[in-house]
Amino acid sequence: MKLFAKPTRIAFMAKRYHAVIFSGTLILVSLVSFFVRGLALGIDFTGGTVIEVGYAQPVDLSQVRATLKGAGFGDATVQHFGTPRDVLIRLAPREGEDSAKLSDHAFAALKEAVGGKVELRRVEFVGPQVGDELTEDGGLAILYSLIGILIYVAMRFEYRFAMGSVIALIHDVIITVGFFSLFQIQFDLTVLAAVLAVIGYSLNDTIVVFDRIRENFRKVRKGTVISIIDQSINETLSRTLVTSGTTLLVLIALFLLGGEIIHGFALALILGIVVGTYSSIYVASTAVVMLGVSRSDLMPVKKEKEVDGMP
Repeated sequence: MKLFAKPTRIAFMAKRYHAVIFSGTLILVSLVSFFVRGLALGIDFTGGTVIEVGYAQPVDLSQVRATLKGAGFGDATVQHFGTPRDVLIRLAPREGEDSAKLSDHAFAALKEAVGGKVELRRVEFVGPQVGDELTEDGGLAILYSLIGILIYVAMRFEYRFAMGSVIALIHDVIITVGFFSLFQIQFDLTVLAAVLAVIGYSLNDTIVVFDRIRENFRKVRKGTVISIIDQSINETLSRTLVTSGTTLLVLIALFLLGGEIIHGFALALILGIVVGTYSSIYVASTAVVMLGVSRSDLMPVKKEKEVDGMP
């Protein structure tokens, strides 16, 4: 599918130094925010209290959130669990306060708001040790995925392309996580899942560009490395924008209509796809150029001619 009526001839690599400055600034801001402010970790990582309640009638989650906020639980996470009458509530831990008393206080506020027509189904306490394990496992999941991608791309293309793809992915992850740190948006397991999905999405886009670069290096006899990379990006630009655009339409609908519980997940994917599309065009290709890739690096190896029946 073509997005443009005529082939584009945008000189992307002419702006590569501007892209380096822009990306470097975003990464610096993200890292400073991460180390100074940290992440607003959700209950999945910090531990806390899980409360399941059942109402006599279907209940609006906004009313439940308003009740909990009035009781001093403004950071509570609320979602339906099974039916519109069943609600799952997650309360973050509070230093110096007993988890059982927190759950009793929250349930008392909910019970008072509906005149006692609510039933306490279960209460569970998630310790901080579980949260620490999830934090460590989440970090390792990202690290292992980057190592696997490095090996895969190195085998499929060439080590400079592998380094370029991993640099682009690290760029995407740092900026996405940095945004959550900068604006103190809750970071939970759903956001971590979105970050891992961003890695796969961005890599797919980068591989498409790299595949066209390799094809053009072998096909175009005249032309510099810069001109061939520009040509390759322009040839895949329609595909990149159409794929990213249609995905963003779905994610924006999820963000606006999917409910509060899925906001973090949708926002992380929206950010990741926007940044990943940019990095596939500028960061990955710029990294390959700076690492010194040449036409000979991607030319197929010629087999030695047989002499007297011997290889």
